[in-house]
Amino acid sequence: MRDELDDIHPLFHGAPSTTEFKKLRKRIVRNTREAIEQYGMVERGAKWLVCLSGGKDSYTLLAVLYELKWRGLLPVELIACNLDQGQPGFPATVLPEFLEKMGVPHRIEYQDTYSIVMDKVPEGRTFCALCSRLRRGNLYRIAREEGCSAVVLGHHRDDILETFFMNLFHGGRLATMPPKLVNEEGDLFLYRPLAHVAEEDCEKFASAMNYPIIPCDLCGSQDGLQRQQVKQILDGWEKNAPGRRQVMFKALTNIRPSHMLDPKLFDFLGLSLEEKSEKSTDIPDLR
Repeated sequence: MRDELDDIHPLFHGAPSTTEFKKLRKRIVRNTREAIEQYGMVERGAKWLVCLSGGKDSYTLLAVLYELKWRGLLPVELIACNLDQGQPGFPATVLPEFLEKMGVPHRIEYQDTYSIVMDKVPEGRTFCALCSRLRRGNLYRIAREEGCSAVVLGHHRDDILETFFMNLFHGGRLATMPPKLVNEEGDLFLYRPLAHVAEEDCEKFASAMNYPIIPCDLCGSQDGLQRQQVKQILDGWEKNAPGRRQVMFKALTNIRPSHMLDPKLFDFLGLSLEEKSEKSTDIPDLR
C-alpha cells in the first residue's frame, strides 16, 4: 500500500506507508538535522545550491532538505542544480523533467568537462581527481551567479569514512571530507548535510521512492579504483562485526590530539612534569 494523503511535497508522492519506510525516513531526517545543527550550517535567509547528480545520495539529500524546510527547521531558500558534464550517453532530459514535475526550482548547466578529462588524464589513470576539480569550480561559479552562500553536496557517512581510509592508506595523512568547509576564495560555504546518514539508508530510500537513478559510468567503468578497494575492506569488517562502520565514524568525531603524533596539533615540546609541593599540608595525615 502507498499513502499519498499525508505527503508533504511532490518529492514524497507515492511514499510507501510501511512502518519500515517511515522509520527509515524519520532516521534520515533526524541524522540530517543533527549534522546541520552540530556543524552550524544554517544562516537564516540564506540560499543554498543543492547539487543533484541523479544518484541515490543526491535525491535523498534533496528530499530530506525539502522535508526539513516544510517542517520549519531549515529557513533557507533551495535551488537544485545539475551539471551536465558532456558524458556520452548521459540522459540529459531525466533530471529537468523530474525537477519540473516536482516543482523544484532548478538550474541545468552544460559544461563539457568530460572531453577535458579524457584529454588530460593518461591511460590507465583514474578520472576522479580532475573530474571533481572541474565540477567543483563550475558549481562555485554557478552558486555565485545564483546568489547562493553555500554549495550543498550529497556525500554521506560512508563517503566520509572511505575518504579517511584512502588518505590513511594512500595519502599518509589523517583527513577526510568535512561536513562544513569554506572555499579557498572565502566567499562560499560547502556543506554535507548527509554526513551522519548511512549509504545503505540513502539506497533504500531512493529505491523505495522510485527516483530515476542515473549511474556514473565514467567512474564506475574503471576497475581497481582505490575507493572501491577501501569499500570492499569496510564491507568485510562490517560483515564480520555489524555496526563497525558507525563505531569508526564516531571515532572521527572523538579525536584526542594529545594521543596522536602531530606536533602541530599538540605542544609536545612544551610538556613538563609538574613540580610537586613539599609542603606538609600536602602530605596526608595517616595517623
